Amino acid sequence: MGLEELALRLNDSGYKNWLKAARCLLLLREGLHPFITQHTRDFHGDLLNQNTLLRKPCETSCRPRGTKFPSPCRACSEWQRVILKHHRQRETATVNWGNCFPPRWRKDNWEVAKAYMPRGQGEVKGADQCDASALLNLINYCDYFQSVDLKCVREVIRFRNELMHSCEFCVKDEWMKHYHTTLKNLVWQFRNQPQMATVGRQIEEMLAVDLSIYVSGWDQMDSAVMDGIECDSTSHCKTSGNLISQWEAELLQERLQELLHAAADDDDDDDTKTQDTEQLKRLGGFLQANRDLAERFSAELKAMSSLQAGE
Repeated sequence: MGLEELALRLNDSGYKNWLKAARCLLLLREGLHPFITQHTRDFHGDLLNQNTLLRKPCETSCRPRGTKFPSPCRACSEWQRVILKHHRQRETATVNWGNCFPPRWRKDNWEVAKAYMPRGQGEVKGADQCDASALLNLINYCDYFQSVDLKCVREVIRFRNELMHSCEFCVKDEWMKHYHTTLKNLVWQFRNQPQMATVGRQIEEMLAVDLSIYVSGWDQMDSAVMDGIECDSTSHCKTSGNLISQWEAELLQERLQELLHAAADDDDDDDTKTQDTEQLKRLGGFLQANRDLAERFSAELKAMSSLQAGE
């Protein structure tokens, strides 16, 4: 299972911080699912009720690419206008139209929501398939989300970007303190959402755990808060090594897929593609330097090699 290699990585406090911070984003994502799903459905319904032109079908099977949407048909042109109208930065926005399949706009609320998200969402069919960045950017850019303090949302997006773009997969304790405060402020914005109360507790548990103190040996727990984490009366937490390994793999997989998609995107400008390629190389080097991770992600490493060979 590679727990020996995992234990060595967990000797690095910065890497432990990176894992815990990234895990919190996954917890946050799951807590946002019900809220996002309901609001995107309501937003779509309101648009159709206010504008009968949006009910007309696409006339030419319109297919945008990247940030370009040349020559949309009349129906999709109206959708494009309305989507931009509800974009908080419509005068300067770079919209990833390639996320969307316009012929479905009139029937699928999610195809509309993806216009407000970062690139790479083309195959995504619902909130449960999105990462935290996609959901937070939707809240940030779509003006239908009026109930949330955008300052909190943007702060979490900033921390998320710093975390995921960390070259060494390490963050400092001081960074974690500010991150913790920012997450608490955002979770409080959703205090009326039952799911987010649970997520808030899970985030506190995650940030309290010392991942280095328990990496093998038990799989059961007394707490109902989070599977695999046990806390005593003084909030001293320990975690199963297999569970930490599972978290680590999930986090690295998400980052890998994001970078592989970006590296293969022909619509990026040269500077963006260079930056994405460099980040992918660094991640590949990290995986190859750890035998257990190299074995787990062997298929992805082969995909990286193919991409680099085609440069």
